[in-house]
Amino acid sequence: MPDDIARWLDEHAKPLSTLTPGAPVEDLKPLGEALRGTRIVALGESTHGTSEFFRLKHRLLEFLVREEGFTTLAMEASQSAAHALDAYVRYGAGSPERLVARLGFWTWRTREMVDIVEWLRAHNRALPEERRIRFVGTDPQLCADSVEAVAAFLRRTAPDRAGSVSALDVLARARPGSLPDPDKALMRRAEEISRLVAEHAGRSGPGNGADEALEHARILVRAADLVTRPFAASAGEEGVYAARDRYMAEAVARLVDDDPGARVVVWAHNGHIAKGTYGDQVPALGSRLRERYGDAYYALALLFGKGSFLARRGNDLQRPPARHRIGTGLRSLEARLTHALPGDYYADLRAAGSSVDAAPWLYAPHAQRSFGANVQRFLYRLNTAPLIPAEDYDGIAFVARSTCSQLLPPTDDRGRR
Repeated sequence: MPDDIARWLDEHAKPLSTLTPGAPVEDLKPLGEALRGTRIVALGESTHGTSEFFRLKHRLLEFLVREEGFTTLAMEASQSAAHALDAYVRYGAGSPERLVARLGFWTWRTREMVDIVEWLRAHNRALPEERRIRFVGTDPQLCADSVEAVAAFLRRTAPDRAGSVSALDVLARARPGSLPDPDKALMRRAEEISRLVAEHAGRSGPGNGADEALEHARILVRAADLVTRPFAASAGEEGVYAARDRYMAEAVARLVDDDPGARVVVWAHNGHIAKGTYGDQVPALGSRLRERYGDAYYALALLFGKGSFLARRGNDLQRPPARHRIGTGLRSLEARLTHALPGDYYADLRAAGSSVDAAPWLYAPHAQRSFGANVQRFLYRLNTAPLIPAEDYDGIAFVARSTCSQLLPPTDDRGRR
């Protein structure tokens, strides 16, 4: 095991006094210094089903909002459904449990996520509207709310054309790559409806929901594009993986470019926030944001030493998530970090002196653990992805032990129990 990891961590790592939200933030102040000049901070995760990651992100979000002036949480969740959750966070409209359950992925249907949303609402309650924190989804898929919003707008403004939206009903449930079509007939239909909405939005008076309907129509176009693209990672820029990360990066870019004062916290898997590529050389969300914003983009990966996490087994999207366990192991970067420094900590990889000579391990190839919403039934312990720490991330937060996130009771597709 390279001694330079332990030496470097001993000098640069900052212990986390706790993972519990609401605690004093003195231990996070060095992170604030590292983030000076950034507009976008991406918080990654090596699993979607680790309670400690939710709790640490909650704590980091509180710090970034209160101490560092961040204005928006942009999450790897349905753009469509996030509109309603944003209305709760900013105005108190609706039930947080129901709205979280409708975000489109089992991974966010957790008690920990509800706690975060309720904190955002509590923080916003006493603030003037222009200072309230926003909640934004970045993923175009799963668009039931957008289909409904566009249909409702056309029923008010062009009732003879409102029925045309039914051709897009499939976008409420269809997953990216599930309806591959080189001719993209579904996307062309979505584009036609978007033009129709734009035409009638221009004629509508204020307060008629035109701007929101137009945004929902544009989400449907992006969703139809994803649904009809080839699923194989080998499809490169034409495939689902590259298009999805491109759309998520564009969603973040719109937040930053439309408001000079915006500072955005991005929540996504480590694979998405990385500054390079993942899978079969697919450009990650983070690589696109890094190219566009340079050092104003900061990628903080979250890793863990050992423990348990939730994930679905196999490729069955209907199967409930199950508990998976993994030990420290010997081969991963996480194993080396565990043995190099005990406990929970974070480290700024941009730290002064982190050159190849000063810290060879930061510029050497490693394997990092990587678990998505679904994992292989028996071989999940072998799931790793290549990385070069200083090239892929700007910082690492390390949690010694992972436990399973706490799922909310099952609901239907309308968020009802």
